Amino acid sequence: MTTKPKVLLLGTIESDTKEWAKLQEIADIVTPTSQSRDAFLAECRSGALDGVVAAYRTFSSVNVTGLVDRELVEALPRSLGFISHNGAGYDQIDVSACTARNILVSNVPTAVDDATADTAIFLLLGALRGFNKGMSSLRAGRWIADVPLGHDPQGKVLGIIGMGGIGSVFARRALGFGMRVQYFNRKRLGAEDEIEGVDYVGFEELLATSDVVSLNLPLNNNTRHIISTPEFNKMKRGVVIINTARGAVIDEAALVEAIDAGIVWSVGLDVFENEPQIHPGLLSNESVMLVPHMGTHTVETRQKMEEWTIANVRSAVETGRLKSIVKEQAGL
Repeated sequence: MTTKPKVLLLGTIESDTKEWAKLQEIADIVTPTSQSRDAFLAECRSGALDGVVAAYRTFSSVNVTGLVDRELVEALPRSLGFISHNGAGYDQIDVSACTARNILVSNVPTAVDDATADTAIFLLLGALRGFNKGMSSLRAGRWIADVPLGHDPQGKVLGIIGMGGIGSVFARRALGFGMRVQYFNRKRLGAEDEIEGVDYVGFEELLATSDVVSLNLPLNNNTRHIISTPEFNKMKRGVVIINTARGAVIDEAALVEAIDAGIVWSVGLDVFENEPQIHPGLLSNESVMLVPHMGTHTVETRQKMEEWTIANVRSAVETGRLKSIVKEQAGL
């Protein structure tokens, strides 16, 4: 009797039970019994998870395992060669530590683009128009007597920091609203990927000339607090800030100071620096539009994300390769 390869499930499968059932035809699923990081580390070191060749992990599994940092990677079974992460952002995973252990990491590179860009558009329009203050006024029985006039998107300059898949979809949506769009990447897009009507500018120029600044880049050591007090001081007075990337790409304390100083007129945030805790200066300000990390919170998008992640696990088990390896390991 042939023994099936083992797959470690970290988190839960929400919707794609059909594809998950198909995976179980070729692999045995192993689920840890531990409910805390210390217990999970002990379970790994005990040998209970030995033999697993690939892991499927969700964003929320961090509540059990903690970050996939060097300590955890060293504790993982030596048989593990692949981690398939269900998400576009993978800042919870220390890729360099995985590489040192010959563990390949995959993410979901495109399935989240539309839903996250839609969320960014919602936040952009709401922040520009001051809808959050209007909704708060309505619920307080004040109608709109104390709500200041908002701004139209037409003709405004949108500066996108991070023109990846989400940024590109967002740019196309914003062009449809009559906005002028510019972007900054560490490396300019190739001609085949650039969008007609979207200009590439330097970082300093983007800060100085944008009416709306949107963060659409991954969180890593280079991008943490990429926007802080020095950057706010270079922006137009009355700028609007949108963030659907990761909370820590913005220094939240500096953001609150910039709002209080009148540099930032309004804000639209889907992500926060210390989720689920929110800076009290953001919570108390009716000009700040807040969404609790709902960028991919749709039935259709979650289905696509699970399908892609399961396909990565299947590919790892059947071929020893991944469909979508993270960029840091692109040459491996």
